Amino acid sequence: VQLVESGGGLVQPGGSLPLSCAASGFTFSSYAMRWSRHVSGKEREWVASIISGGGTVVYYADSVKGRFTISRDNAKNTVYLQMNSLKPDDTAVYYCCRTRDMYCGQGTQVTVSS
Repeated sequence: VQLVESGGGLVQPGGSLPLSCAASGFTFSSYAMRWSRHVSGKEREWVASIISGGGTVVYYADSVKGRFTISRDNAKNTVYLQMNSLKPDDTAVYYCCRTRDMYCGQGTQVTVSS
């Protein structure tokens, strides 16, 4: 089982950044997936979730609602997080995880700074 996040980097406030998470080693379409983020010294924060199958039902933390969009492509075994209108408070390591057992990837750093 492997989850590999990509797309992190440095972006200015107000900017956008797309994250991707490539899954392998399991039946991706059968798993609900989520993105979480972590800042050193703080608890990991849930960001967004998407159900299994077609992924037509999604959920967002209030802190990102209206700015972030989670989606999935089961043909590519990939889950995405489109982040818009980024704020310095969005700076964190972002992880994609399987909701069922909270198996997560290694994370990708997102830094929002001018």
